[in-house]
Order: sequence, then structure tokens, then C-alpha cells
Amino acid sequence: MPDMPRKSSELDEITEATLAHYVARADAFWAGTRTHDVSQNITALLERIDASQPYTILDLGCGPGRDLRTFRDLGHVAIGLDGAAPFVAMAREYSGCAVWHQEFLHLDLPAARFDGIFANASLFHVPAQELPRVLGELRAAMKPSGVLLASNPRGDNEEGWRGERFGVFWNLAAWRSHVTAAGFVELDHYFRPPGLPLAQQPWLVTLWRKPGVDPY
Repeated sequence: MPDMPRKSSELDEITEATLAHYVARADAFWAGTRTHDVSQNITALLERIDASQPYTILDLGCGPGRDLRTFRDLGHVAIGLDGAAPFVAMAREYSGCAVWHQEFLHLDLPAARFDGIFANASLFHVPAQELPRVLGELRAAMKPSGVLLASNPRGDNEEGWRGERFGVFWNLAAWRSHVTAAGFVELDHYFRPPGLPLAQQPWLVTLWRKPGVDPY
């Protein structure tokens, strides 16, 4: 973790460089991830939502729209959000859903709109110092008792560049501390891919509920 808080200009540079990586490789990214199976995560989110269907789901960092289309095909009201313009265009075309072009550090979300937020391989791009604010904004966008699923590549809380992308690689204890402090109640956690030894499961998946009465 950095010793000194990052200035807003540095945060903007981090965002711009990371998004530039995805923009330059949009077609290759889509080809490489189109058949990835994250049905375990989709099912885990939907099974925890306690509301009348169809659910309103925000796919945070939706990329080209693979999971967004799945939520739509399951009969839910799915809205995507991504900071990479090519992904926004791809996701709109592939899913037929609304997709918002927003960066994670500059979110503009409606209040109490979503039954669930699906953050699959996205929130790890948020610098640690900004995570409390971003989690608070997500909480505010959720309905009471709404559910957040976050799937992140796990590590030992390393923060920095891996190639051209910035990320924070949280362990369970530190991630749990941040999300709990943001006002969420933990529902479950597991590691992916399923059925492998822990050393071969690089993904940490956690599920959280916004309290029915928001204390914030």
C-alpha cells in the first residue's frame, strides 16, 4: 500500500492507463473471455436476493456484456456499467441492455435502485484509499436488503501495477474489514474455480447484504 495518499491527478492517471489497456485490447479481451463460466457467481448472487422478481441488477464493470446478457435472458432488468468505451458499445449490442459509460472513481448512480450489484473482476481496480468511498456509493445505489457480489483476484494486499493494469490484490481478512466498515453484512465467501486445491483458486468471491434499514 502507498505510504502517502494519492493525489487526484495520480488517481486519474491510474484510471486512464488501466482503461487504455482494455480499450487497446477490446476485441482480444472479448474473444478470450466470451466463454468463461461464472455461472457459480451469477447463481450465488440471485439466490441471495430477497425481493420480487424480476430483479434490477447492476453489472459493475460489465465488459463486452457476457454476464449482462445472461441476467437479461434469466428475465431480470440488467444494466451494465463500464469505463471503456469499446466495451460499452459491445455490451449494448450484445445484450440489448442499457449500459452506462462511467469510471469507478467517478460514479453517478441513482439512489436505492438495485436489488443486486454484480462486481465480477472489477472492484480490484479501485485504489485502496478510494475503496471506502466507492463501496459507500454502491451501498447507496442499492435497495434495502440488496446484495453485492464481489469477485476479485486474491493476494496479500499488494497494490500497484501488473503490466499496464493497476490493481489491489486483497486477502479475505482485509477485504472483509473494508466492506464491513462500509456498512455491509457478510453473507458468504468462497474461492474459485470450484473443485480445486486452494493454491489453484486465485479468485476470492464474497457476498454482502445492505441492511434492511440503512444506518448511513
